[in-house]
Amino acid sequence: MQNPQTGYAERFETPGYAAALPIPFVRASLGARTVAYLLDILFIFGFTALLTLVITVIGVVTFGLGWTLFAVLPASGIIYSAITVGGAKQSTIGQRLMGLRVVAPERGGPVDFITAAVHALLFYVAVSTFLLWCLDILFGLMRSDRRLGHDLLLGLAVVHAR
Repeated sequence: MQNPQTGYAERFETPGYAAALPIPFVRASLGARTVAYLLDILFIFGFTALLTLVITVIGVVTFGLGWTLFAVLPASGIIYSAITVGGAKQSTIGQRLMGLRVVAPERGGPVDFITAAVHALLFYVAVSTFLLWCLDILFGLMRSDRRLGHDLLLGLAVVHAR
């Protein structure tokens, strides 16, 4: 049955399991999160290309010493997420295009740089392991607030930006 005030289905709460998010935090759909991630793949590719160009120039200027920075390229997706989610807009570019942002409802504030990086790291670990990814998605499908497993571990939520 749909709640006329919120426009969403009634929530079935299990006492002591997981409290619902406060009223200002309206859950984000898993479909919007998926499309945002697919868009972010394109932006991460562009960020990696830009980072490669900068590291190449630094390597030439430092006579090859700067080329050791190529070791950070595998972490470019995590760096991208840490900079964007840990920034003022609290969302990656793909999430902004889909009207989403990341919040920390338990702490009552924005997400810091380190938490955003760990959030991205946990996501990429889950995606790289099929069983963990399925378990992560299962959390989102079973919960009324659509928080995934890595969101729950860090106390974060992806919500609609207002």
